[in-house]
Amino acid sequence: MSSASKSDIIRSCFAAFKAKDRKRMEDLLTDDFRFTSPYDDAIDKATYFERCWPNSDLIQAHILERILEQGSEAFVTYRCLTTGGKEFRNTEFFAFDGDRIRQIDVYFGAAYRNGAFVKDE
Repeated sequence: MSSASKSDIIRSCFAAFKAKDRKRMEDLLTDDFRFTSPYDDAIDKATYFERCWPNSDLIQAHILERILEQGSEAFVTYRCLTTGGKEFRNTEFFAFDGDRIRQIDVYFGAAYRNGAFVKDE
């Protein structure tokens, strides 16, 4: 029986990324974890930490706008503010195995500047 809600686990995941707390993040992910984005096709846990984890240095804040849970899956939509002043909105799909994250699929969204939509050219 899961002790934490999926929303709490997702919030913990984003907090670990922001705090650059790799140990906490490793503990949240299953051994067979897979990560997919427009740049990554079902990469494993080790590759995620090699390729994606360093991006935590570029993040100023994640503003979680909504989390929708259904069974052992959830979606989160958030705005991200970078240390370089960029802003964008993404949605991520999470699949869980108990209290641990088995899969994350990232869907990139639009870019914003000062709260206004920036057309991708």
